Amino acid sequence: MTSNFKELKRECYEANMELPQLGLVVYTFGNVSAVDRDRAVFAIKPSGLPYGNLKAEDIVIVDYDNRVVEGKMRPSSDTKTHAFLYKNWVKIGGICHTHSTFAVSWAQAQMDIPIFGTTHADHNTKDIPCAPPMADELIAGDYEHMTGQQILDCFSKKNLSYEEVEMVLIGNHGPFTWGKDPSKAVYNSRVLEEIAHMAYLTLQINPKAPRLKPALIQKHYERKHGKGAYYGQEN
Repeated sequence: MTSNFKELKRECYEANMELPQLGLVVYTFGNVSAVDRDRAVFAIKPSGLPYGNLKAEDIVIVDYDNRVVEGKMRPSSDTKTHAFLYKNWVKIGGICHTHSTFAVSWAQAQMDIPIFGTTHADHNTKDIPCAPPMADELIAGDYEHMTGQQILDCFSKKNLSYEEVEMVLIGNHGPFTWGKDPSKAVYNSRVLEEIAHMAYLTLQINPKAPRLKPALIQKHYERKHGKGAYYGQEN
């Protein structure tokens, strides 16, 4: 049967296949989704399917209410989290979830990742937030849906913009990242893992390491973002 979503599936498939290549997943851990805003659907990896067996045609198409629109397999167990974020954050085009080692370690420690250096500041002007573990009554309810709410509540409480801070840790769980498309969401996952690793090593070398000073935070962020950005080549 010819798919009505061939290009969306391909985009999602290619983003998912980056995860093992970048060392962000083992076995079946993790998933990437890609949204089609015009048709109000998104593509996501099937649940529990090994990356070595994954094909573009296996990708499942789901609407924002978690109904399967196209596909023979069950979508990722995290589908409701992706749907919740797409519904509430209308400017994101892709979402990535992994269980990468250092990002998960910070999540298990229930700690924000402090902004120690310019690598972090190139991507964020804030600490990478860690949402607190979910309350028992929410865990017993619609868990994956409430994970999305957990992320929104964290950003609201910390007064963060999802358009600037494109990553979060879920306490005792792991990272979610997003971006303008699934490729950027995967990029952000790899950046988050590297920042998490660097921050861990920084605290091993000096447990009292100072935060990056504000002038350097702004300089490094603004040279890559905004009207005065000058990093890279002109389009």
